[in-house]
Amino acid sequence: MQIVADASQPSPERASHAVMKAPFSTLTICGLEELEAQGTRGVTHVLSIIDPDLPDPPVFGGWGAHRRTVLRFHDAIAPDPGILLPEPSDVEAVLAFGRDLEADGGDVDGHLLVHCHMGISRSSAAMIMLVAQAHPQEAETAVADRIRTLRPVAWPNLRMIEFADALLGRGGRLVDAVGGLYARSLAAKPELAEVMTRINRRQEVELGLRTAA
Repeated sequence: MQIVADASQPSPERASHAVMKAPFSTLTICGLEELEAQGTRGVTHVLSIIDPDLPDPPVFGGWGAHRRTVLRFHDAIAPDPGILLPEPSDVEAVLAFGRDLEADGGDVDGHLLVHCHMGISRSSAAMIMLVAQAHPQEAETAVADRIRTLRPVAWPNLRMIEFADALLGRGGRLVDAVGGLYARSLAAKPELAEVMTRINRRQEVELGLRTAA
């Protein structure tokens, strides 16, 4: 999976794309509201990460033939009433999805789309681990930079990344690389520190601030 940034340089408000070698020529990270615009782009494989209490997005019924895997958990990193946290089994399922993609490879000119609610946290975390799994020799900072280019608003779910780091044997380096993403986002928008702390994600903010120090 060799990823090259799409020359279109999409804005943070739009779906983000990249190109990579077989089995996929295109990667996309997006949110629910962006899915309709993706229906004509030849998406062949979809990883949907959806809140447990939300209905399945009806938009997929109007798409052409594609393979789709659905995971359901909330975008959270700490316990809270009514919250279903991502667990190691969920991350294992993402990685199994990635291995299945490789098995589907060959000469397929495919388009992989990963989405969550906003296309910011769960989906970017999933794409990071998929790329890291496909490129075991690539530096973690390079993997994180790929995803930031692909989706400039990426703020990966730290709980998912911690599980992926352990499962992929990355020795904490994937977590550190994601801390770098937080640091750059906080430098660009300092108000994010208050926003993320307010929604019970202070651990991510602290990691970003430590990385920037």
